[in-house]
Amino acid sequence: MRPPLSASLFNSLIASRARAGRSAEALSLLARMLAAGVAPTAFTFAPILSSPSATACCAAQLHPHILKSGLLHCEPYSGTSLVGFFGRSGRFDEALKVFGEMTVRSVVTWNCLISSFVQFGRSHDALFWFRELVRSSDGLSDGSLVAVLPAFGSPVEVHGLVKKTGMDSFSAVANALLSSYCTCGSIQVAEKMFNELVFRDVASWNTMITGFARSNVPERAFELFLSMQRQGDLPNETTFASVLYACASMNGHEHGKFIHAKVIKRNLNTSVFVSTSLVDFYANCIGWRDAHKVFKEVPENSTTCWNALISAHSDSDGPTSLVILRDMLRSGIKPNEVTFSASLKDPSLLALQQIHSLVTRLGHGGNDYVSSGFISSYASHGVVSDALTYGVALDPDSCSVSMNALAGVYNKARSYKETKELLLHQQSRDTVSWCILITACARNGDCIEAFGFFKQMRILGHRADNYVFVSLLSICTKNNSLDLDMYAKCGRIEDCLRVFEELKDRNLISWTAVISGLGLSGFSHKALAWFKAMEKDGCKPDKVAILAVLSACRHGRLVKEGMKIFKNMKADYSVEAEMEHYICVVDMLCKCGYLKEAEVVIRGMPFQPSSVIWRTFLQGCKTYGVTETQVFS
Repeated sequence: MRPPLSASLFNSLIASRARAGRSAEALSLLARMLAAGVAPTAFTFAPILSSPSATACCAAQLHPHILKSGLLHCEPYSGTSLVGFFGRSGRFDEALKVFGEMTVRSVVTWNCLISSFVQFGRSHDALFWFRELVRSSDGLSDGSLVAVLPAFGSPVEVHGLVKKTGMDSFSAVANALLSSYCTCGSIQVAEKMFNELVFRDVASWNTMITGFARSNVPERAFELFLSMQRQGDLPNETTFASVLYACASMNGHEHGKFIHAKVIKRNLNTSVFVSTSLVDFYANCIGWRDAHKVFKEVPENSTTCWNALISAHSDSDGPTSLVILRDMLRSGIKPNEVTFSASLKDPSLLALQQIHSLVTRLGHGGNDYVSSGFISSYASHGVVSDALTYGVALDPDSCSVSMNALAGVYNKARSYKETKELLLHQQSRDTVSWCILITACARNGDCIEAFGFFKQMRILGHRADNYVFVSLLSICTKNNSLDLDMYAKCGRIEDCLRVFEELKDRNLISWTAVISGLGLSGFSHKALAWFKAMEKDGCKPDKVAILAVLSACRHGRLVKEGMKIFKNMKADYSVEAEMEHYICVVDMLCKCGYLKEAEVVIRGMPFQPSSVIWRTFLQGCKTYGVTETQVFS
């Protein structure tokens, strides 16, 4: 008779299946473990929830077991894995609920939550929880700073904290800072920091070499490569790939050949990654024939090497992308979405139609990036009808890149209404979508909408590009409101009012700018008076103007006046209250101690309260010493 399996053995078997991506088998083993009466431990559930194949169904099955076993309240591992799973899935309400229920947390728990917010571009939430971590007793780790760094607008904002906490001695933190400086264009600051590092590893060197390779001084990358060798640090595949990119950028024929010799000496010419970089260098910098020679020497005929050849097909002595694509198929290598995206860079119309047929036959027609390539290519050939026909047949929710390309086609055709309708029907918009939407509104003369969308875009953490700012500035110029808004935001209220008085045509934007400026500068009563004056002038407030006056009431603790405007928004101004209005009102009530009234507002919301509203409410309870039972009794 076989002895019963122990908890540690069950855990080991479950973890091995989970790591291999076999979640179903791991769950089956867990079921056997529970049926055998073996109690789960701190290491039972985490591997399954961390598995790459974990699904929402896994979490739904495991969550009750974690609660029932009591592990959520006695150790951090199980709860942390749940927080991480929900966070990676974008289910932040559930992640925060589990996080709040955990009585034992580790710094890893905090890091999971913070990095999840960063992953989904929710920088404001990431920074809020990072500050809470700093105030907590759980302590910072190098992982905390690496996780939160992308949420800061600039690495300068966090660099001081890194030095203060002594975390700059951790290579992971130092390298993340270096990378952040390079990414935001502060390559000189990154180099100064790099020179001051006490310890450098290959990742540090690679960060700087890659940063310079993609800068306007790629020759500096080559110089750093030589310094790296002089100091005895061994370059790896990433190093060689980056320095070859630099050689191509500076058209350094001899430099690239020198690197090629080093690659052979290190026996890295058998690496597909490095070989692909070599093919790319020769194709772009020297010639097709040399690139083809390197390609022939690659022991493993890979898709990435073929893609490098196709990407460089514009070389005058080389064949077209379609010819290379056919050769690739004959060699038995299957093309992927990168292959087709590269072949759609500059094809003739006939080649475009042939590639389209091939893509459809191979089943890549639904890929977002390939589809966007077809839309752009058809439009560039002036075949706008084919571009639109192709685009409208796609699923807008799963093809956001293609929808942006399609919106761009509409925009160029001056079909601004269609552009807006297309993007407004998207469930989630990325930065590019927002930029196209705002530009379309500006070009169509929808000034108020353009600024409204711009504000939403900024609140959601997206950064506008130069085209958006040019479009918005053109609106401001037309409305003579550029100076007005500038003075209001700088707190120079007298100058703001003077410019306003000089305006011949006052509109909703100029009135809103004055009200907002007065409120932000502490003149809450004046902001309220100007709001009433705007109504008397016949200018009907919109949601942005109402938010401005509610914000002024919040700053000035004008609760009675603010609540009157809020309650009559629909009746007086035909404006439905949105999340921003509710956040402002709840904050106003909580700051002034009206917690019962805040509770009524929250309970009366037509949609689910956000995490920001609950944090505001709980902070109010904390400030005024009110317990949960007193508030919700």
